[in-house]
Amino acid sequence: MDLYLLWAAFVLGVIEGATEFLPVSSTGHLIIAADVLNFSNSSSDVFEIFIQLGAIMAVITEYRKKLIRTISDIPHDPAAQKFAASIAIAFIPAAILGFFFHSAIKLYLFNPVTVAIALIVGGIAMIVIEKSMPVLSVAKQSDVSFKQAFLIGMAQCLALIPGVSRSASTIMGGVLSGLDRKSATEFSFFLAIPIIIAASFYDLIKNFHLLDKHDFLIFFIGSLTAYISALFIIKLFIRYVAHNNFIGFGWYRIIVGIITLFYFY
Repeated sequence: MDLYLLWAAFVLGVIEGATEFLPVSSTGHLIIAADVLNFSNSSSDVFEIFIQLGAIMAVITEYRKKLIRTISDIPHDPAAQKFAASIAIAFIPAAILGFFFHSAIKLYLFNPVTVAIALIVGGIAMIVIEKSMPVLSVAKQSDVSFKQAFLIGMAQCLALIPGVSRSASTIMGGVLSGLDRKSATEFSFFLAIPIIIAASFYDLIKNFHLLDKHDFLIFFIGSLTAYISALFIIKLFIRYVAHNNFIGFGWYRIIVGIITLFYFY
């Protein structure tokens, strides 16, 4: 086993876990990092699936009690039924668009220039939204209305463009629909579970022929480091958004986007 590939898997796993739930685009960072590290082989697409699953396991671990309680309460608790329905409503728009346009998006948009532009535009949008913060009406993610869930789901469709960021689009969509930052962030975390699992298994089925037992260690290291770094970031990020805005993330996106454009061109 090439030690460099193991090192690259470790680095990319950390990047995935550290950026998946921050509004900075994990996909964008992975495209840039993989290019810089020259991490490209027949199983690189499958590798990305495994590290995304590692990251989403961190959310499941962190919120396991609420998930178990909600699932067990669905048959008899209206609040649990409403929350589950809100997640489903927010999930559907991006799931439909992703199913029909996933291949075309990967073919034409998965490149550093698209990522850089999306990072810059998304960063500017984030700053503008924060500067014109709407009146907040929802302080608990379990109180999200169906209309708000639908608006968040429509916002999530933008994240099909690499560099936009699923977290950024859903959190900002939540803020624009009237959620406070903490509620919007936690709702984004819960929404990540079905959308990432669905996308990952869809990709896995399409790329199943690329699986190779010799790549097991690379997949394991990447998913494990993604899980550990994501678990750390989730805890830190929730504490951060309770007392801070996202303007800093907006400027970070703009700076990274500009650096990316200069680096690749």
